[in-house]
Amino acid sequence: MPAEKYLKADPELKAELKKIAEQIVAPGKGILAADESTATIGKRLEGISVENNEANRKAYRELLFSTNKDAISQSISGVILFHETLYQKAENGTPFVELMKERNIIPGIKVDKGIVPLFGTDDECTTQGLDDLQARCIQYKKDGCHFAKWRCVLKIKGDKLPSKLAIIENANVLARYASICQSARIVPIVEPEILPDGDHDLARCQQVTEEVLSAVYKALNDHHVYLEGTLLKPNMVTPGQQCPKRSTPQEIASATVIALQRTVPPAVTGITFLSGGQSEEEASVNLDAINKFPGKKPWALTFSYGRALQASVLKAWGGKADQVAAAQDELIKRAKANALACQGKYKAGSVISKAASVSLHVKDHKY
Repeated sequence: MPAEKYLKADPELKAELKKIAEQIVAPGKGILAADESTATIGKRLEGISVENNEANRKAYRELLFSTNKDAISQSISGVILFHETLYQKAENGTPFVELMKERNIIPGIKVDKGIVPLFGTDDECTTQGLDDLQARCIQYKKDGCHFAKWRCVLKIKGDKLPSKLAIIENANVLARYASICQSARIVPIVEPEILPDGDHDLARCQQVTEEVLSAVYKALNDHHVYLEGTLLKPNMVTPGQQCPKRSTPQEIASATVIALQRTVPPAVTGITFLSGGQSEEEASVNLDAINKFPGKKPWALTFSYGRALQASVLKAWGGKADQVAAAQDELIKRAKANALACQGKYKAGSVISKAASVSLHVKDHKY
């Protein structure tokens, strides 16, 4: 049965998907992206001189998920997990999924299998993992996950990239993923990330963002995806990392909101921005400016941050058991800063954390 007829025939499915999406973007709440692959979390641990083994990865994720329930539940509504993490347990035997439920946090799961070269292009890529996605989503739903994430990556290079081929291919991959997720009662987070690498200016990033998002929503419509049961995870519109002219938070907010107004249907429940290598403070300040920007914003505008919620946490922890509480305090501080920012109530510099102003940009970032 085509997805469109399937959804029409199942109003309960639509209601369930919409409810999950709305819970994730409830006012003042956002997502902690803790879905780093084994290789990527290894780089984070290496930065604090901690060995990348399962015990250390588990200890670090337990630190995140066992943070004071009253404090963290005020700011974090969902956590994106890596496959390994979903099935791990705390030292006392409590499954990580149960720790999240105790905190009213919805577990989510990264379901893509990484980026691969797109042959016939200038070093562009697409994302793999569709072949067995249906079966995996059905299992993940049984195991407690109610939303998923799939990341596609596009690059800006002069006037030539991203190519039409890369834009259309990645839009269709995202739409197919979203359709499969919804059939398994999982809310898809649609993530078409335009990398910040390059010397392009703000206007060029806005132009490309609009072109990419237009293609994504055309594909989602073609695949009969139920928009009210989806979330979008886009980049903010910013100049390239090597662009000599930097933009103010207000300029970034204007370019970002206008790009979204031109391309994202009002039916979409929420937009959960990625931090894209911004420092913790930049990510909070720019999110705040976006929410303060005047004009029509029919969607919740919140966060789905990885590095911008964890940099200070890692620095405070340093792999030491006696620093777990200090690290958790850092997580609470940054989560609260972003909770205020997604309501347009954050005051720049009001939250001091250990790595607040450190650039978190990683060239050609992979998960």
